[in-house]
Amino acid sequence: MNLEAIEKIVSSVAFNPEGLVPAVAQQHDTGEVLMLAWMNAEALRLTLATDTVTYWSRSRHHLWRKGEKSGQTQRLLQLRMDCDGDSLLLLVDQAGVACHTGRRSCFFLEATGSGIVDILPVVTAPEQLYGPKDA
Repeated sequence: MNLEAIEKIVSSVAFNPEGLVPAVAQQHDTGEVLMLAWMNAEALRLTLATDTVTYWSRSRHHLWRKGEKSGQTQRLLQLRMDCDGDSLLLLVDQAGVACHTGRRSCFFLEATGSGIVDILPVVTAPEQLYGPKDA
């Protein structure tokens, strides 16, 4: 995507007072909702320029390319924004799992009449994705 188009898109996003916008990642072919993360203007620019999804880490206060440590990358196929421009939907091709817990989706907890139920299995142990916790 050319720089002019990227800047036009970034300028149409209604970032919150912290300069962030929520971005929902959805698997393009199945409709599976994978995760929610945050983007700042630079993360959005990088994502649009490279088609590799980059987010802003609120806890670490820096950019992170999805899969930079785990190899579980997201390739952007389409970006949509809601009617107010304050939320993004990323249609992606997810390589492997999306959740740091090793599940395909971060949305694996279901609220039921008896409480919260884990509905998705761990596909890949987190230690395989990120190494031992003590390392």
